[in-house]
Amino acid sequence: MSTTRTTLRRAGAVTALTAAGLLVAAGVAAAHVTVHPESYAKGATDGVLTFRVPNEEDAASTTKVQVFLPTDHPVLGVLVSPRDGWTAKVTTTKLKTPVKTDDGTITEAASEITWTGGKIGAGQFEDFDVAFGQLPEDTGGLTFKTLQTYSDGKVVRWIEEAGSGGEEPENPAPVLKLTAKGGDDSATAASAASPKSADTSTSTTAGSDSTARSLGSAGLIVGVLGLAAGGYAVVRGRSGAGSRGE
Repeated sequence: MSTTRTTLRRAGAVTALTAAGLLVAAGVAAAHVTVHPESYAKGATDGVLTFRVPNEEDAASTTKVQVFLPTDHPVLGVLVSPRDGWTAKVTTTKLKTPVKTDDGTITEAASEITWTGGKIGAGQFEDFDVAFGQLPEDTGGLTFKTLQTYSDGKVVRWIEEAGSGGEEPENPAPVLKLTAKGGDDSATAASAASPKSADTSTSTTAGSDSTARSLGSAGLIVGVLGLAAGGYAVVRGRSGAGSRGE
């Protein structure tokens, strides 16, 4: 009986540690800076990108966010939506290769957007909306390297890109996938939407993604608990059989 109790205690401890580890992993995955929607059609016009910045520190607030826009495949016509408490500064850069559009040749484009003056507290996030006039047509995706500064001076660099094997890095940069024209109806619809309706659809998409991740983690935890319960039943059955044999 002493052996049986020890086995059960160990099984319970392993189950608790495994479940806690899964919950922590889910929290870390959800704490990345992301861009929404996740995809747009190549060359899409008059759309909105939303950069979601969560605060992952318990004892510090996010006080500065810097998003760097690629200039080798520039995003044209960038405009920043006002955000209460925050001041946005857009830095432009002269393009090495000018971009020809129906409205003329573009020689400069936004290369950095910096938000300061506000605060994102522990357990909170902030959405920063950026309108664009046109996305590039000559690439399959855009990487927006981001720096997140905290009130205690810590700077988290969301600048890493996924490797060739597809593994997610520790501090991934937000990535916008660009699909073939007409190949993504949702992205096409988003590009034609007004900023207000685009914000609404973006929030819904982000919420759905978070819900899916949470349900997936919960499913794993339930599976672990089920295995532990099965182990308990086997041990208990063997214990009962041993007692009857005596």
